[in-house]
Amino acid sequence: MIRGIDVSAYQTTFDTDGLSFVLIKATEGRSYVNPRLAAQTRLARDGGCVVGFYHFLWPGNLTAQAEYFVSKAPERAGDLLAVDWETTGDGSRASNAEKDKFIREVKRLRPNHRVMLYCNRDFWLNRDTTSYAGDGLWIADYVTAGKPRIKADWTVHQYTDRPLDKNVARFTTKTALREWATP
Repeated sequence: MIRGIDVSAYQTTFDTDGLSFVLIKATEGRSYVNPRLAAQTRLARDGGCVVGFYHFLWPGNLTAQAEYFVSKAPERAGDLLAVDWETTGDGSRASNAEKDKFIREVKRLRPNHRVMLYCNRDFWLNRDTTSYAGDGLWIADYVTAGKPRIKADWTVHQYTDRPLDKNVARFTTKTALREWATP
């Protein structure tokens, strides 16, 4: 397994030493863009990491959210894309059907990119009804790295948020991830 992190605007800087990938929050809803997106992307690319971008999903206006996300997320061959499906700040959440529609729309808009689903173990086991994760499941379960408590195949495992979100990916090398990321 290879190591990586995911970051949002809360991380002003991070060290890429020993990392193979960095997943960066790009957008949320239809109006928010991470103000550190360009700097974080540059830092990850300069560190030689595979880079991915994620969108924090809100209920409603799925096509508009997908269009907004792909209009703001950098587009380079081999970049990963993901949807972050969890409870919003106001306590709402996109439905399973909305999550599926968003992933399909992003895949339509960016057909040459892998599109993954990020969710926590509770959402995967208790809210998901289709097991649709696009090209890969990025599961959050704060247990031993690489041992999420699910039966489904997973691609990335977020195993802690201390001191920042740390992940492992089910690839033997960064090169293997880079090859997978370029369908």
